[in-house]
Amino acid sequence: MLCPVRMRIRFDRGTLVLDRVEPGLAPGILDAASWDSELCAWRMPASSLSDLRVRLADNAVRSTDMIAPDALPAPLAHPPLRWYQQAALDAWLAASARGVIALPTGAGKTLAALAAINALRVATLILVPTRVLLDQWARTLEAYTPGPVGRLGDNVHRVEALTVSTYASALTWAPRIGDRFGLVVVDEAHHVGGWCPYEVLEMLVAPARLGLTATPPSGATATLLDAHVGPTIYSISIPELAGDALAPFDAITIPLSLTPDERTLYRTHRAVFAAAYGEFQRRQPGASWQDFTAAAFRTARGRAALTAWRAARTVLAYPAAKRTALRDLLAQHATDRILVFTPDNATAYAIARELLVVPITADIKRVERARMLERFRSGDAPVLVSSQVLDEGLDVPEADIAIIVGGSGSERRHTQRIGRVLRPRPNKRAVIYELAITGSTEIDQLARRNHALAADVITRNAHARTNAEATP
Repeated sequence: MLCPVRMRIRFDRGTLVLDRVEPGLAPGILDAASWDSELCAWRMPASSLSDLRVRLADNAVRSTDMIAPDALPAPLAHPPLRWYQQAALDAWLAASARGVIALPTGAGKTLAALAAINALRVATLILVPTRVLLDQWARTLEAYTPGPVGRLGDNVHRVEALTVSTYASALTWAPRIGDRFGLVVVDEAHHVGGWCPYEVLEMLVAPARLGLTATPPSGATATLLDAHVGPTIYSISIPELAGDALAPFDAITIPLSLTPDERTLYRTHRAVFAAAYGEFQRRQPGASWQDFTAAAFRTARGRAALTAWRAARTVLAYPAAKRTALRDLLAQHATDRILVFTPDNATAYAIARELLVVPITADIKRVERARMLERFRSGDAPVLVSSQVLDEGLDVPEADIAIIVGGSGSERRHTQRIGRVLRPRPNKRAVIYELAITGSTEIDQLARRNHALAADVITRNAHARTNAEATP
């Protein structure tokens, strides 16, 4: 026989409030709860709701549960899934609708998410890092649902059963609306714990959680993502999909040399930095780059080392050889749509001024950005240059060529960049050029990144074989 009512569960300011709690509850039921002396009630993170319900059921405790997320009023009329998208969806549903799907940029993570939303038919909150993605997601949802789509961010604040929010806006709104959604989708999920504060996810009751990324994270980020969204439950690599779901491509490295004056300047700055950094590493073996920068800011020598590091990077960003190579490549591909990636905004603007091409940066407002992208899609402005805005999520299938003027040691960022030109189109073959200065850290970064990508392909191929063998 069930016990009498032992508590009431309600949502308040991003938390669960457990009041009317009677004494004598079984040990463990109030795990993760803290006492609120003002309310004379217990509080728990909103994300604990599912676990709390299970504990109450296991202990035959009856409660008054006042939290019921909204339903989705109408299905999404999304296109059919490709084989790997269906496999990803099946793996996510089999994992109790929690976990991360890792698909290469251009492989249709958004479509897999639409299918997940359709499978559960509950109100859904989609979290994105940028205003560009906010607009892109909202437009995609509007194309596949007859109902209204909410937006939180970019000066719009409207909540609906399907709502897209920037990470920043979600942090403000979650305490008010965290009980309205049964599913949360985290786009670019590798940002959880960083750009996307994990506290946002703690303020949402949604039991179903889906993370989307092109490259699953490791270390502390993976631990946070596992705790608040779920583990990576499906992943597949670019080589496995090239020529199938992604456009076939050629990746070409163009080694370049600095002029004698540039080389002297680079070596001078690099020597100042290397001396301080090497000494720090000898004193603190295994310390991170963040540890070094924190320590460096506290001394004059450390600050000088950071200044020298930035100066060395500036020399590599856009030297004479890269200027010449970029001009030659733009002339060679005059009839193609080209994305140019730079290491920083200063280089992006320098290229835009020098070559009269369109820059896309975070400083550009939504209306102007949309106009520039439309000019690119129409062919009126066939070249875009950017440092970071084009790295994540932007849908430009018209792009054929990527020119990486300034690379990154990050495998994730590199994968996202080259993925921008891998969205398929009939008879398309993409080309990715990477300009790298010999005898510099760029060559070292390129070698490490390519080695990591090769190892990743082996790991993911093994994972894909396991999935295929388990599929009837």
